[in-house]
Amino acid sequence: MKSKTNGDTKSLLILGTASHVGKSAIVTALCNVFSRNYRVAPFKAQNMSLNSWITKDGKEIGIAQAIQAKAAGVEPTADMNPILLKPKGDRQSQVIILGEPYADKTAGEYYDSIEDTHEILKGSLDRLSDEYEIIVMEGAGGAAEINLYERDVVNIGTARATNAPIILVGDIERGGVFASLYGTIELLPEDVRKRVSGFIINKFRGDPEILNPGLEELEKRTGIPVLGVLPFSSINIPSEDSVSINDKSNNNDSSNDVEIAIIRLPRISNFTDFEPLEKLAKVNYVDLEDNLGNPDAVIIPGTKNTISDFVDLRESGMYDQIKKLHGKIPIIGICGGYQMLGTKIHDSGVEGEQKAEYEGLGLLDIETIFDAYKKTTVQTTKTITCGGPLLEPIKGEKISGYEIHMGDTTSQNFVFDDDGCMDDTGLVFGTYLHGLFENENIRNSFVRYLCEKKGLEFKPQKIISQQEAYNMLGDMVSDGLDMEKLYDILGIGSGKV
Repeated sequence: MKSKTNGDTKSLLILGTASHVGKSAIVTALCNVFSRNYRVAPFKAQNMSLNSWITKDGKEIGIAQAIQAKAAGVEPTADMNPILLKPKGDRQSQVIILGEPYADKTAGEYYDSIEDTHEILKGSLDRLSDEYEIIVMEGAGGAAEINLYERDVVNIGTARATNAPIILVGDIERGGVFASLYGTIELLPEDVRKRVSGFIINKFRGDPEILNPGLEELEKRTGIPVLGVLPFSSINIPSEDSVSINDKSNNNDSSNDVEIAIIRLPRISNFTDFEPLEKLAKVNYVDLEDNLGNPDAVIIPGTKNTISDFVDLRESGMYDQIKKLHGKIPIIGICGGYQMLGTKIHDSGVEGEQKAEYEGLGLLDIETIFDAYKKTTVQTTKTITCGGPLLEPIKGEKISGYEIHMGDTTSQNFVFDDDGCMDDTGLVFGTYLHGLFENENIRNSFVRYLCEKKGLEFKPQKIISQQEAYNMLGDMVSDGLDMEKLYDILGIGSGKV
């Protein structure tokens, strides 16, 4: 695979020493900074994540590339993440190619056909090159996975396909950042190693001056400049994947005493749905084996496999804990969680390994059928058509979101036009809409109700817009890096030519 991105279009590849070192956030920031003078697109050849996004034309991509595109002020497209792997358990993943579900494959089956992906990736890069002046590309995991070099399309493969200059990112908060940067360089194939043009040290807490001896020794040993040391940041942008859930334990910004419990399903997806609530309430992710306690509301989130997660929920005892709260507090289901709230789930073998019928939680009068390997993927705007204690104050108002689901659900008491269902108490409802709490009206109405039930004053918090967050992140990264040197590495000027 060879791409023409090394012609008029400039490209930059951000690799990391490991997963969760901040590659996605740095690509987001650079997309924002470069877009102030150039037309910029993000690119990640292959993403493994259960947090995904739906483009305007109904294609499914990793949420990180959607965020990066928005930071660059452009519309996300499937070419920005041509291959998305969504783990389903049992060593299988759903393979999404150019935004469309292709097949469920084991790792072995997928990698046996890895050569088939090269033309797909080349086509995406070529189309992006026709439209954009800079492509900021992201690797995955650690760049020096020596057991994967022959089939690594996202790190080594992208480097070889584009001949792009490489920036290597290390996370100092993990410890051993100098060893991880130096070790990665030493393990990279020679043709890729010579493309590494700079280091970034990320997530530093303290005085950068104390790092100077180490920075100088690293540059001396490798001949590669350190472009900057970036501080640990609390700027909120949506999380890329489930690794980030571990950061959320008891890590809420809110001083509010209202507690919202999110059921941490084993195959939880799109948990970014609930990040907008973190400024307004204590949002806790509760494992299936844990005691649910006495939350003020429960949310059952989306899942990559409704059947498997529902079986786990039922067998864990969480099933009974949720049912005991029925009628006492709000219980909300999103996507797969919505399906679980119903009376029955019928599977023709699409979700599970064989045909089966399952008794749901029985909190909503709905039934869901999985009878075809097809997925609904759409952005949508709907009207709030149900009232009840949670939504009556905003009934008739508009909300927006996106759907990513398999299965069809029959419902009568719709919540949002033709979507969702609400019970007779108005305290239980479900919906297929992801991004629900991005809507300020829904978010405030929901938390206001929870506050009033506890005799607390609801204090709406100003939540900065996504664009403000992207600009802040871009400013922080550009202030922390030697941008003149970075522009030289790219082979362009710092301003529009």
